[in-house]
Amino acid sequence: MLIMQKTAIELATFLNGLLEGDPDVKVFEPCKIEEGIKGGITFLANPKYESFLYSTKASVVIVDKSFVPKETVEPTLIRVEDVYGAIALLLAEFSPVSILTGISALAFIDKTATLGEGVGVGPFVSIKQGVKVGNRCVLHDQVYLGEGVEIGEGTIIYPGVKILANCKIGKYCIIHANAVIGSDGFGYAPKEDGSYQKISHVGNVIIEDNVEIGANTTIDRSTMGSTIIREGAKLDNLVQLGHNTEVGENTVIAAQTGVAGSTKIGKSARIGGQVGFSGHLKIADRTEIQAQSGISHSILEEGKRVFGSPAIDYNSYIRSYSIFKKLPDLYKTIYRLEKEIASIKKDNETKDN
Repeated sequence: MLIMQKTAIELATFLNGLLEGDPDVKVFEPCKIEEGIKGGITFLANPKYESFLYSTKASVVIVDKSFVPKETVEPTLIRVEDVYGAIALLLAEFSPVSILTGISALAFIDKTATLGEGVGVGPFVSIKQGVKVGNRCVLHDQVYLGEGVEIGEGTIIYPGVKILANCKIGKYCIIHANAVIGSDGFGYAPKEDGSYQKISHVGNVIIEDNVEIGANTTIDRSTMGSTIIREGAKLDNLVQLGHNTEVGENTVIAAQTGVAGSTKIGKSARIGGQVGFSGHLKIADRTEIQAQSGISHSILEEGKRVFGSPAIDYNSYIRSYSIFKKLPDLYKTIYRLEKEIASIKKDNETKDN
């Protein structure tokens, strides 16, 4: 983390917030509210953490504009309209900048490749024939750009990323370490003898502007045409996207999610971790899918929330789960009632005889 020093009043001005307390207290780094330190800045957005506000050692705390403390608060407060939005700005301010200038003598750059102004290239980067890299891009150590790859202006690519032939990356994207973009899709034709014939994938991957791809994520090239990640989408670490998939604008996908080939996910969807998608599905805009759900059918209603495997409506799942938890007790009750009924029947049969 960068060593940076700001006063509370400077941070309040930066965050467009209202200051309560010492305007000159110095802040050196962000910290968690329960692990606050002198010189740290933290935040309170979730009421369940409010108790830590009264004991934290942090020097400054960001709170909602309408927050009313129940006890005396020692740290300086900065009141804002949107706590999470303010934290996003704050962390960006304190974030380490990816500084890499110039071109390493240990990089391989084909003579037909084109690099824009201010591009940084680290050691052991390999840039193949016909590659185009936009202005102010950063290519960290051991990045591989295959033939015909295009990288838009201001994109940062972290160490070990592999972008294979003819894939296109937009402007101001971030691709984290060891991601693989443009590998072959999983496609094989069964043969009569039980073996499989590999199906060549001759398409590419298109990633539009302002997309972030997590570490060790893999995005397969299309069989034909393009696998597409639309503008503003965010993919976590260890996400797998199959050939010919599409991810809509501003959709977020958490870690270990797998999307089978040709599935189309709409705009502004929110997908939890370890979700599994079958192939050739259509997922509507603003769909919300809870973690570890299994999606085996298309979701065509916009804004729908689903949960479970196979996934059903979120509220239906929660109601069903509340019953599911009671099944052992229900079973015992049914077993006891069955015995009582059997006993009553036996007594009645004895009386009849």
